[in-house]
Formats: sequence, C-alpha cells, structure tokens
Amino acid sequence: MAQIQVQRQQAAATGAAAPPSPQSMPTQNGVAGGAVATGPIPFGSTSLYVGDLDPNVSEAQLADLFGQVGQLVSIRVCRDQNTRRSLGYAYINFTNGQEAARALDLLNFTPLNNKSIRIMYSHRDPSLRKSGAGNIYIKNLDKAIDHKALHETFSAFGNILSCKVATDASGQSKGYGFVQYDTEEAAKNAIDKLDGMLMNDKQVYVGPFVRKQERDSSMSNTRFNNVFVKNLSESTADEDLKKVFGEYGAITSAVVMRDGDGKSRCFGFVNFENADDAAKAVEALNGKKFDDKEWFVGKAQKKSEREQELKGRFEQSMKEAVDKYQGLNLYIKNLDDRISDEKLKELFSEFGTVTSCKVVRDPSGISKGSGFVAFATPEEASRAINEMNGKIIVSKPLYVAHAQRKEDRRARLQAQFSQMRPVPMPPAVGPRMPMFPPGAPGLGQQFMYGQGPPAMIPTQ
Repeated sequence: MAQIQVQRQQAAATGAAAPPSPQSMPTQNGVAGGAVATGPIPFGSTSLYVGDLDPNVSEAQLADLFGQVGQLVSIRVCRDQNTRRSLGYAYINFTNGQEAARALDLLNFTPLNNKSIRIMYSHRDPSLRKSGAGNIYIKNLDKAIDHKALHETFSAFGNILSCKVATDASGQSKGYGFVQYDTEEAAKNAIDKLDGMLMNDKQVYVGPFVRKQERDSSMSNTRFNNVFVKNLSESTADEDLKKVFGEYGAITSAVVMRDGDGKSRCFGFVNFENADDAAKAVEALNGKKFDDKEWFVGKAQKKSEREQELKGRFEQSMKEAVDKYQGLNLYIKNLDDRISDEKLKELFSEFGTVTSCKVVRDPSGISKGSGFVAFATPEEASRAINEMNGKIIVSKPLYVAHAQRKEDRRARLQAQFSQMRPVPMPPAVGPRMPMFPPGAPGLGQQFMYGQGPPAMIPTQ
C-alpha cells in the first residue's frame, strides 16, 4: 500500500485519530480487514454493490467470500444480455443490515482473482449519485495510490458512499479519482483540509466535482489567448500573420502549420498576450478575405471541445428538422421485403399528399422491413395512422406511428419501464404439493396422458 504522508497532518487538523493500518483491523473467519468503517448504516442497506470485478469472477466465488461474513439471500453478477460476459460488477443481498455493514468493513478492497474489489451500499434511488452532492474530485495523485489508500485518507472527514481512482485498461492509475460523502459538510471539510497538501510527495488538487455538461458550458464561456485561423493561401507566411494580427494587440507567437516537406497546411495559430485583444481580433478578422481566401478566425480549441461543439450543432440541426416535420413524418415497420419506395408511396397516397417516401435498406440493397412516409399536413398523417396501422399488406400487419427521435423514444420507454414494479414472490419453504378441491381425483388416481390435475372443480 502506498504510504500516505498526509494522514498524520489531517488527523491533527481534525482532532481525529489517524486511520488504523490494515494489519490492525479485526478479522473474521480468516478474512483480513482493511477498510475503515463507513459510519451509520443507511436505510435498506442489506444490499451491497461490488465493483471492479475480474471478468472471470463467478457467483460461486462471491458466495464463498461473502458467506464467511453472514447469511446471503442472493448474489447476481451482472452480464451482457447477448455475450453473457461479466460487466465487472455484482449485487449481493444479506438477511440484515448488520451483516452487510460487517461485509463492507471486512471485505472492501479484498483481492479476488488478483484484483481488488470495491464495495459500497447499493442505492436504489440514483438521484443522490447523479446530483453530485458531496462529491469531490482529486487530481495529481501519485500512481502508487489505489482505491484503498484513497479511502483511508479521506475517511477521516466523514461517511464515504463511494471512492474510486480512475484507471486505464491495464489497471494503472490515471492520476485522478473521486470520493463521494453522504453530506456536503464532510466534502467541504475534506476540500478545506486536503487541497494543496502532499500525498506521496506530490501536491494534490482537491475540489468539488463538476459534471461534464457543466464543464463544457463553462469552457465555452472562458476567455482565451490562442486564436486559430484557417483557409489561408499557400503563400501566407508567419510574418504575414504577425502583421495582420499585430494590429489588435501584442502577440507572443504566430505560426503557419506545415507538413514534412515544408508545404503550408493552410491553417495556423496566433497567441496574444491579452485575452481582450484575442477577442477583438476574432471579431474583426473572421470572414474577411485575404488573397481571395475567406479566413475563418476563432478560439483555438482542444479536440474534445471541438467534437462537443460539432455534436451539439448536429443534435440541434436534427432537432430542428424533427420539429419542422412534427406530426407529418410517419415510421412504418414490418414491411414485406418486396415492397419498394414506389409501392409504399402508392399505399399511402390515398390519405393525402406524400412529400417523401423511403424504404430503409442495408448496404447491399436488401430491405430492412421499415421505412418513412411524410405528408403535407398533420391531419393526413393522422388519417394514415388510423387506417394503415395493423392493416395486412402482403400477409404482414403493418405498424404505423409518428416518427420519433431516438432520445425521445428512449425517454418514453424509460418512463414506461420505471412505472413497472416487480411482483414479490413468497419464499419457497419446501416442495410444493398439488392441492385438490373436493370432488377432484385423489393422488392415487390415474389422469389421462398429458393432462394435469384440474385446478378447480365447480361445485354441483
């Protein structure tokens, strides 16, 4: 385990005792401890989430390990529906909360198939996790610090719900991690005490966790000094960029990008000393013509920022297209393979003016059994749905409905699924014996072959 130099400092700062070493933790049935107690037991805490599992870990191995701590109700390793490969996590249910808490304390970060498992309480309601409340972000971590070491360092400040160091495919630390507390006060206390302190001789940053969507929106509003310019002529040199952009402020560098042979790639970068000067240059020069070339001038972006912006533009254009044709575009499936675009248009033309019609096909030109039809008015589209949905065309009943965006369809299905509730089944206490009402044949009587005992015989 990595040596955490900050533990003594944080213990002194908070007045708490330093976290005990793994060797000093209690053991039960030969299972070594190593996790600091996580505080009060939350409501409904008989269920545990077990993550970071090796793909080959089975329910039997988990039963052998967790069965040493208490009586198990169920174990389920979550798997891919198609390949049946493990997804790397499982759920374990105990008969009572005390046994689940003991399993969390004793078995958290225990190696299984040479890979440390990570245990936390299973929270049915994901709102706390998704809200980011009590969640903090740690970066500049030493590569030797793992989940267990991070947990031991931050557990002095409150009850930890989740603790994780980000790792690559080979299991090596990426140098950052996350810790989520059950209260905002504990998170704020950890940030105040640990931000800027040394962990394994490296100064770490500890701050509130910010979701990606919020980071992206904040990045788009940030000031910038570096300017990207493209659509340059091949004759444009570094000195030309300095001359043009130098009119708007002091420049630290200006370069035209070139390939290995020294040929211009027709784009470059200009860096200003002052962010206000960079903004003025973008506003003044974007779209202006030089050597019969219209320049694009804008903020220099990272690849991730550029991809996010392009994705947002694409989604916005798709949304506008869907809104434009809202109520006009129909989705048809269960089409016979022999139906062509012309035949599909002929089928739906009797309900109104068809503005577009297409059968979806694979790259080899074979029909996928679905298609789209767009009408001129919503009334025509509604009439087509009422008349054609369920109608048998070439021995197949059609499915006809308004076309939806994938995101809208997924949200609707999730809403329907969330309303479904599993029906609890009574526990099986023994082999079930058939029960017969009065007048039914006795156990010794012979039934006809293939015929089960009657479930109910009406009274005479």
